[in-house]
This record gives sequence, structure tokens and C-alpha cells, in this order.
Amino acid sequence: MAESTTESGLPVRAVYGPEDLAGFDPRTALGEPGSYPFTRGVYPSMYTGRPWTMRQYAGFGTAAESNARYKELVANGTGGLSVAFDLPTQMGYDSDHPLASGEVGKVGVAIDSVEDMQVLFDGLPLDEVSTSMTINAPAASLLLMYQLVAEGNGIPASSLTGTIQNDVLKEYIARGTYIYPPAESLRLISNIFAYCHAEIPRWNTISISGYHMAEAGATPAQEVAFTLANAKAYVQAAVEAGLAVDDFAPRLSFFFVARTTLLEEVAKFRAARRIWARIMKEEFGAQNPKSMMLRFHTQTAGVQLTAQQPEVNLVRVALQGLGAVLGGTQSLHTNSFDEAIALPTAKAARLALRTQQVLAHETDVTRTVDPFAGSYVVESLTDDLEGAVLELIQAVDDRGGAVHAIEQGFQKGEIERSAYATALQIDSGERVVVGQNRYTVDEEEHYEPLRVDPAIEAQQAERLSRLRSQRDNDEVARRLDELRTSAAGTDNVLFPMREALRARATGGEVADALREVWGQHTPRETF
Repeated sequence: MAESTTESGLPVRAVYGPEDLAGFDPRTALGEPGSYPFTRGVYPSMYTGRPWTMRQYAGFGTAAESNARYKELVANGTGGLSVAFDLPTQMGYDSDHPLASGEVGKVGVAIDSVEDMQVLFDGLPLDEVSTSMTINAPAASLLLMYQLVAEGNGIPASSLTGTIQNDVLKEYIARGTYIYPPAESLRLISNIFAYCHAEIPRWNTISISGYHMAEAGATPAQEVAFTLANAKAYVQAAVEAGLAVDDFAPRLSFFFVARTTLLEEVAKFRAARRIWARIMKEEFGAQNPKSMMLRFHTQTAGVQLTAQQPEVNLVRVALQGLGAVLGGTQSLHTNSFDEAIALPTAKAARLALRTQQVLAHETDVTRTVDPFAGSYVVESLTDDLEGAVLELIQAVDDRGGAVHAIEQGFQKGEIERSAYATALQIDSGERVVVGQNRYTVDEEEHYEPLRVDPAIEAQQAERLSRLRSQRDNDEVARRLDELRTSAAGTDNVLFPMREALRARATGGEVADALREVWGQHTPRETF
């Protein structure tokens, strides 16, 4: 029979049988759920005890508007919040900075100070909800603002649970919201690992992301390989900074995409767990089983959503979410059907959450652990993907590791080639996209997207002006000087950064203080 190929370019046969698993040893390749090498899942009971954490990524406009959305999501059954920040916040600029013009509140919420963070989480039980923050280069300052708000509400840092993305290496590869050069970024990340180990022990200190590389065009094999190569760089940097691997590795987490190609996605997640377990045990000498667990959050594939016939995206998201669950995710965000057009409306966000609730409560996929274990096709695909991922990781290692490979443009070039090939397939009709290049309609139904009020920029500027006039500016200056001194030396910068933020320094002022010492990364124009 004719063969087709997976998204990673691996062969798929029409029929699989026992001969495809010749030499397969389930004791070493699979183990038991919750045991090394964690192929079958990181916990023994997985969803048979309780479902995954249902997160909804939200945040737009002002902190007050986003707070209202969070309260609505919590009321509708969301178990964890996931915060989207606007572009100026992601880049370390205050809302009144000239470079922020036209972007305030557009793709997420504008957070300039602890006062904005107080409004964002007003009335929410921070010791009961888990909060994920999609923030990278300025992750330290946003986490510290969150800690200060919690402490102001009488909640100790030891009670806080959540995640900061804090994955800067993928920014150099796929997104571009970096601030500092790679070496300084790695130092800051290591400082965060050490700070959280001492101060916020239940916090996940990094979410090493393949999602954004996948959205940029990476295949499943590239997504996993480049993510794990970045993870190796973070672990190595922390070890070189003097941290013991078992002190910080249990709090590492990962972030992957879930595509509509369900079988390959299930195999991808299983292969990723197995590879990471072996890397941590064999390369870094981890002893604690929790250090070897690849715990991950999943978001359904935004790049696969279409602006044409957007309701069809409901079907896509349901399939993507099912793949993530069958693959053993620890938390899941399901995209809203209208995200290819604009920020989600409240109704669309609620429908996205309901999709997860149907999967959890109306299907039987939560009744057994790793339903595909032993499947001829899934086990074969898992092995094939493992081989492809290891080959790519070796290619990164051969170039001196993730940072040196990034400087040479290796990962970015590989992803761009994959993205271009996919675009050609869609344009030619070889790859079917329902509603876009096949099964189209002559007229689309009118859709009214959520719009962000442009007056938000002026409102945020006014808040900043009032903040600067009411705070003790001499104390802010002293605290920022202490941060600069720490950055120029070898101390952990999070402690002086926290005191600067406590004195009401803004996020932009903190980022600028570090820019003055560390500089700002300038990408190479050609590779």
C-alpha cells in the first residue's frame, strides 16, 4: 500500500501490525505510568484521579477589564488563569514610552507597576488559583509584582502556585520579544531559579516553549528537539551558576502545541517525555525522579485556525484538545474559535472552556491512563519521532549547543524552511484547509470582533504620571542604583529588583536599569 508522511516528514503506513514493533520492549520503552522513563505519563493515575488544569489565556486592555474576564472564567469553572501581556510589557517598556505608541493593551493587558498588578488580581484568591504568566524577558519583574500583591493581601509567597514562561532562547528563534543579550538572559533565568527555590518554592520557574516555534512553522520533531535543546542550555547554565540540579529541575515545565494531526501529536508528547527523562538522568545526573519528569502545558494550534468560516475552528480545537489529553498534558488552553480574527469575545472564550469540560466529563478518555499504549501505529510513531528528535538535538549540540546554534541561525533557518514548505502545500491545494482552499463559501457571515479602546494608552499614561508624582522618587532612584550594582556584579538581581518594585519603580524603569548595565540584544541581519 502507498505510504504518506507525517507533519515531521516521517513515513506513515496504511496498515501497522506486530512486525512494526519487532524488538520493542515495553519494560524499557514504556515503564509504568508515573515511573521512569515516563512515556506513559508523569503521574501513576493521570486523569483517573482528577482532570488536567483547565486554563484560559486571557488579558486585554486595562488591568480592570482583564480582571473582569478572569472573574468570569473562574465563575465558569476555569481552574487556572493564564495571563496575556501587551507588547510594551513584554518588551520592558512602560505604556508612555514612545515605542509603546499604538500597542498598549492590544495583544494583552498593560502592566506598568505593582498598582496595575493589584487591579489585575483584585478579588481573586491567589492562594487558591494557579496563575500562568506568558512573559519572558521581563519575567522576573512581573513575578515579583505578583508576589508583592499576594503579600499585600496577606498571602505568603510559599502558598503561591503558577508558572512564568521565562523562556528567552525561543524568543531569539521564533518571536523576537527579547531584551538582553543571551548570556545575560541566561544569568537572569538562573537567578530566578535560585530565588524561587528560596522564596516561592511551589512556583514553576520556567515554561520552556515549543509552542511559539510550532506557530512559526516548526514540525513536531523540530518543536520537541529545539525545545529540549533550549532546556539543556538552561539546566547547564544553572549548574554552572552553582545550583544543584535536583534543587531546581523539579520546577521546570514545558509548553507545547497540539495540532489536528492527532496520532502524531500523541506520539510526540510520549516521545518528548522519554527523551527528557533520559537527558536528565544520563547527561545531568539527576537523582530525584521529579527532575526527570517532563511536565507540560498545551495550547491548541492557533496557526491552524482560519478567519474563513471561523465556526469550523470549534471542531479543530476539539480535536487538538483531544490530542493533548490523550498525550498526557498537565494543563490545557483551548483557543477560541474567533482568535484568527481578533481577541476572543466572552462567548467564544466560554465555548473554548466548555470544549475542555466536555472532554473531561462527557467522554471516556479520562477513565484509563495512556489509552494508546501498545498501539502498533502510536508506538511506531513514538519511536520514529524519538529518532528524528535526537538527530536534531545532536545537530544543535554539534554547533556548540542551543545558544551557539541560535547565533548561527540554525534553528530559525530550519523552521523557516518547514514553514515555507507548508505554505506552498496550502497554496497548491496539496494540503487541504477546510474553508480556506476547499469547501469555501461565497459569502461569510458577519462577525463583530472584540475591539480594544484606543483611549487605554492615554489612561495608562495618566496612571503612570500619577504614580510618579505620589511615590518617593528618591527611594526609587536608590533602589534602582542597587539593582544596577547587583547586575554589574554577581549577586542575585531579584532581591534588589523586588525592593525597587516595592518602592513603586515601574517595569520599564527596572528593565532600563538592566539595559544600562547589560545592554540590549541586537540580532544579526544575515546568517
